[in-house]
Amino acid sequence: MTACSPAEESQQGRLEKALSPEQVSIGFFTAIYVDRDVEKAKVFVSPELQDIMSHYHIASAVQRHVLGLSMTDVEMSIDDIDIDFFRKFTDEVDVKVKVEGLRGGSPWVDDRTIKLVKNGKRWTIVEVLTEKGRIDL
Repeated sequence: MTACSPAEESQQGRLEKALSPEQVSIGFFTAIYVDRDVEKAKVFVSPELQDIMSHYHIASAVQRHVLGLSMTDVEMSIDDIDIDFFRKFTDEVDVKVKVEGLRGGSPWVDDRTIKLVKNGKRWTIVEVLTEKGRIDL
């Protein structure tokens, strides 16, 4: 008997719990900024983004060219997600991830918004949304 959470078969052939959009988002950012492992990050993204990430090869290049934010000593948290109670009925969601760390050796706080799409029971990152240029007063 299994738990109430949906499970899916992994590439290794074992059943794994389906990840939430928040878990996918944090997993992706952790792979790029903390583990600095592009291959680890690819499991969270669409085939199109996998191709782009393969072109850049290394995490620092993905940070710079795909996410537009080169940083070190990074900590991440979910800043905002545009779904709520009706989560199980939606197949597309935007997640804003707050990124805190060092940029050029100085403390820096920024955020990046990513679009996820649900394929079956699995959430996949399909796009890094361009920042709209916000002004904090």
